[in-house]
Amino acid sequence: MPNARAWANVSGDSILHNYDTIRGIAGVQVMAVVKADAYGHGADFVAPLLRAHGVTWLGVALPCEALALRAAGDRGNLLSWLSTPGDPDLVACVEVDVDLSVSNSRELEEIAVAARSLGKCANIHVKIDTGLNRNGIPINELGPLLTDLRALVAEGVIGVRGVWSHLASADHVDPEIAHESVSAQRAVFKLALADFEAVGIEPEVIHLANTAGALWHPDSRFNLVRAGIGMYGLSPNVARASSSELNLVPAMTLIARLSAVKSVPAGAGVSYMHTWIATRDCQLGLVPLGYGDGIPRSASNRVAVCVAGELMAQVGTIAMDQFLIDTTDSAADVSEGSEVYLFGPGGHGELTADQWGELSGSIGYEIVTRLGSRIPRVHV
Repeated sequence: MPNARAWANVSGDSILHNYDTIRGIAGVQVMAVVKADAYGHGADFVAPLLRAHGVTWLGVALPCEALALRAAGDRGNLLSWLSTPGDPDLVACVEVDVDLSVSNSRELEEIAVAARSLGKCANIHVKIDTGLNRNGIPINELGPLLTDLRALVAEGVIGVRGVWSHLASADHVDPEIAHESVSAQRAVFKLALADFEAVGIEPEVIHLANTAGALWHPDSRFNLVRAGIGMYGLSPNVARASSSELNLVPAMTLIARLSAVKSVPAGAGVSYMHTWIATRDCQLGLVPLGYGDGIPRSASNRVAVCVAGELMAQVGTIAMDQFLIDTTDSAADVSEGSEVYLFGPGGHGELTADQWGELSGSIGYEIVTRLGSRIPRVHV
């Protein structure tokens, strides 16, 4: 982008490659998760791209995210799984045929009320808490919910489209620990499925596996898996396997242009609190991005960026709108306007978002999803 401060290139081809890779390994249908603006990649681009590729299921967290997709023209199978009491978007979701997740009796009743008010049948996916102890109904509380479900199904206001759960440690760095965790959750999930069968409720889709389950745990796949971070080319756990080892290609490349290059004498402190002191006369480049754009402040003095094919250390505290890099030893002509590659698939020598996550004490998920609206997405 000529004259732009910064931008993020998003590769549609990489997203489709990653989706196909995960589907090929899983061997079953794959729900493409496009929550949080498609993990920061732009749901307005990613969702129709996937639909054109033949993807039958999309997943989002919030009802408002589902409604945004419907407003943009999406008409395919779509699941939203996180609501709060009295969510004003629930009725609208039922009206436009968004499937909704149910984790407790309150959610079930609210959806049933919405369906009655519209004279429609609302499709739901019942979420079982199999051990993550977050959202989902505990199996020892499932009986009363099934009684209510049978009555609502008979009334014609609720259809049970799916039963699902979410894995806690499928991506653990120790494969044995991961296997034991998934096996324990799968056992609880199977008990819940037997309870549904016992009351004559047969869901169309059954899904337990996330990206890590789809890639590493065949017994978690059932007839649908959910692909989130892997679809965007990042590893569920880089300590277990990198993106390249998983045949995944990071879809986002973050690029900025140097706004200034200046000389700093030996002994000078750099940026807030002088967390980096020049040990020699230096040349520094100013990158016009900061934590106001989603660049983690915790990455200060820990990461490197790439200019003209050379990695250059980030120095000093990352500020709200800018940070500095040490360009002193560069063999290239580094000047104002030079392109700076922060992260991407590595084709220009840059670090990956997964590496940024590791170096900043976080994960690649956070690096891509936290990028702010001041950075335009360029879809290529």
